[in-house]
Amino acid sequence: MKYVASSTLPVSVEEAFAYHERPGALQRLIPPWESVTIESSDNSLAVGSRVVLKTSLMGVPIKCVAKHTEYDPPHLFADTQLSGPFAVWDHRHVFQAAGSQSLLTDEIDFQLPLGPVGAALGSGAVLAKIESMFAYRHRVTQDDLSLHADHPMSKKRVAISGSSGLVGNQLGAMLTLLGHQVVPIVRKRSDTPEAIAAWSGDADRLSGTDVVVHLAGKSIASGRWSDAVKREIRTSRVDKTRSLCESLSRLDRKPEVLICASAIGIYGNRGNELLDESSSIGDDFLAELARDWEAACQPALDAGIRVVNARFGVVLSPHGGALKKMLIPAKFAGGALGDGKQWWSWIALDDVLGAIYHAMAEPGLSGPVNLVSKNPVTNRDFAKTLGRVIGRPAIFPAFAFMLRAAMGEMADALLLSSTRVEPGKLTQSGYHFRFDDLNECLRYSLGYDRLESVE
Repeated sequence: MKYVASSTLPVSVEEAFAYHERPGALQRLIPPWESVTIESSDNSLAVGSRVVLKTSLMGVPIKCVAKHTEYDPPHLFADTQLSGPFAVWDHRHVFQAAGSQSLLTDEIDFQLPLGPVGAALGSGAVLAKIESMFAYRHRVTQDDLSLHADHPMSKKRVAISGSSGLVGNQLGAMLTLLGHQVVPIVRKRSDTPEAIAAWSGDADRLSGTDVVVHLAGKSIASGRWSDAVKREIRTSRVDKTRSLCESLSRLDRKPEVLICASAIGIYGNRGNELLDESSSIGDDFLAELARDWEAACQPALDAGIRVVNARFGVVLSPHGGALKKMLIPAKFAGGALGDGKQWWSWIALDDVLGAIYHAMAEPGLSGPVNLVSKNPVTNRDFAKTLGRVIGRPAIFPAFAFMLRAAMGEMADALLLSSTRVEPGKLTQSGYHFRFDDLNECLRYSLGYDRLESVE
């Protein structure tokens, strides 16, 4: 069988090829709904280089080994499966110039195991998976390179704390693919030589870094909020942020910008009120936490570093956060949380990455910045949209008293609170959202889009 699909990319053929050649490309292009991990990689497209992937089929572990067989930059590279789920898998990535743009074409020849029997039983399902995989890969490639074209920047050295988390992992991969140097910030010294243990005596190694993105902190949803857990959450955010910012303020060569995570929980439970960055702060635990978290950046601000407090909304990815938690009940016709009237200000994970990149490039952007889409929805509408995308009705609500019994105070703060937020500063500064429609975002994130073969 053969699969062939093409997409136009908004950059030169050289830039398009370079995006695919840099370390991190494979990590960035693995669809988020696929349970695939990279066991080993030569981080090369050269002939003979190998990649080993681990996945599973119906719970059975599968290892896939691929070898690169052709390499002609910036025109093509190719790989073939040496072992894995296919009887044959040969994949050519072809790049052609199209004026100032380029055309990416994926050509795949594949055969299923068991010959004609395997083809008869599984070809339709396998082709659908390939179509959804390449719909994602082409879309994320187009969007990343459009971001690059819209924000021309010289190569930056970017240090990221929380680099293994939901946002940090993909941010590091995207920044690397767009030509920047990424350095992880860690809590303790490790065997990774490039990692900077900023809280264990290595902070001076941040000197000369252009951008610091601070995402680390104890999860607020990892367990019920006892007084001890609240103290841990506060210490991990407020105290660690202040310590990092004091270290940055003492550097000989300070970063241009610090982008520090915050959250729209700073506004508290506000019903139907439409909120922007100028809105007042709430008075519950999360609001006070976020207020102090942002205030902890003051030493960096006093040292002349541009500070952006990125107030994250509900970040959507099947890898983690609210969407991952809602998927299982949604498959069993789960519906709204509580009465479902509370507003959820959501944002696609890729728009979080895009907004951070935008903040790096826009010198006029500073202070609190809401990282949310332009179209918040009620929780009831969120549940209905998710159910429609996955083909399940959203019938059975999770009653508020049940959520409070299971989660305590956290249920009101994270699930039942209403926060209707607009991205005022992002919109005014010219950020182009990848997704402002929830249905489109969920179809993309969960693998329901298709890129059909032209052959």
